[in-house]
Amino acid sequence: MATNVYMEALSPTMEEGRVAKWHKRDGDAVKAGETLAEVETDKAIMDLVARADGVLRQVAVAEGQTVPVGSVVAVIAAPGETIGAAGSAPPPAPALSGKGKGETGNVGVATAPAVATVSAVSGADPSRVKASPLARRMAKEAGVDLKLVTGSGPGGRVVRRDLQGAATVAASPPTFPVSRVPLPERPEGAYQDVPLTQIRKTIAKRLATSLGPIPHFFLTSEVDMERAGEAREALNKQLGDQGGSKVSFNDIIIKATALALSRHRACNAWFQEDHIRYWNEVHIGMAVAVEDGLITPVIRNADVKSLAEIGREAKELADKARSRRLQPSEYTGATFSVSNLGMFDIDQFTAVINPPEAGIIAVGSIVQKPVVLDGEVTARRRMRVTMSCDHRVIDGATGAAFLQTLKQMLENPLAMLL
Repeated sequence: MATNVYMEALSPTMEEGRVAKWHKRDGDAVKAGETLAEVETDKAIMDLVARADGVLRQVAVAEGQTVPVGSVVAVIAAPGETIGAAGSAPPPAPALSGKGKGETGNVGVATAPAVATVSAVSGADPSRVKASPLARRMAKEAGVDLKLVTGSGPGGRVVRRDLQGAATVAASPPTFPVSRVPLPERPEGAYQDVPLTQIRKTIAKRLATSLGPIPHFFLTSEVDMERAGEAREALNKQLGDQGGSKVSFNDIIIKATALALSRHRACNAWFQEDHIRYWNEVHIGMAVAVEDGLITPVIRNADVKSLAEIGREAKELADKARSRRLQPSEYTGATFSVSNLGMFDIDQFTAVINPPEAGIIAVGSIVQKPVVLDGEVTARRRMRVTMSCDHRVIDGATGAAFLQTLKQMLENPLAMLL
């Protein structure tokens, strides 16, 4: 008996999925548990697995196509089994998303199975290399053939990082005279419409549920990072001698934030409509920029982990986030978040709260500034931190007390041992 293959809810907040790559093709034998396709969810690339043994038939969704959760994307049939009535017209394919939430249907309810083949649905040129618009532009400017580049994006898509450094290995020199500076060629048409990725759709939806309904207020403090810098240099020298991974300023900030939250439980909370949930555990969401947006993998129980443990875990989670391989358990459940744009020379900014969390800190760059110390002007490493607070949970004095504790810990790292 044939078994429908549905677009499953592969993450807690998933409402639709985009087929990034089929691992099995129409007519291939499959076994239960085998990966049929890679699906781009709102957060990561997940595997869609077979739920029965048999032969994959009637693949109805092309690579790159998005359908609601619950849609039938293929059928697994027994060898030799006839699917559907002979000569009957195939039912329509599931409607593509993007026309509003009301058209996605009820989650978990299957739409009518479509029997069009991948080639019929797609209509795309199979020789065309999948690449982001930015990657195409970079390749054109560097004179690089995209067919020779291995893509690391969803479904083998060539993205910006795959083209970095390509100019130095371009096969042929530019044809314009050395004395002239070439102008970038303007793309055809007045504009270009690029469909939203799943992660960008989720970001848009989350922002609408954050900046509008949540009454934000902001607190900014400037922190002297001289002692934290000296402590980091000493730790990294010791870790280097032991063959360990180095500790970053961001690791120190995450550790200090977690310890400060353990002392200010009122900021380590979720707003839950009819109650406030005050967490006894501290799970820090760490904002990571990815190709199509932002995701916040979670360092759990950060207050009781060592700096070396936080450093290793932060690096592993960031790598998985950029390759879109995070599991739902690795990006859900944060009790507070840290967003750091210091590496981009941003002095100060305000971050948007990620509900149901009640707060987030925005970390700027560490810069040398002239300050008065013991009556003398001297250069010190300084950093600005801005806390965004949900006023339904955190009052001004409450947030200020937390920020004061965080400042004290960063300015005197030994305070983290108390």
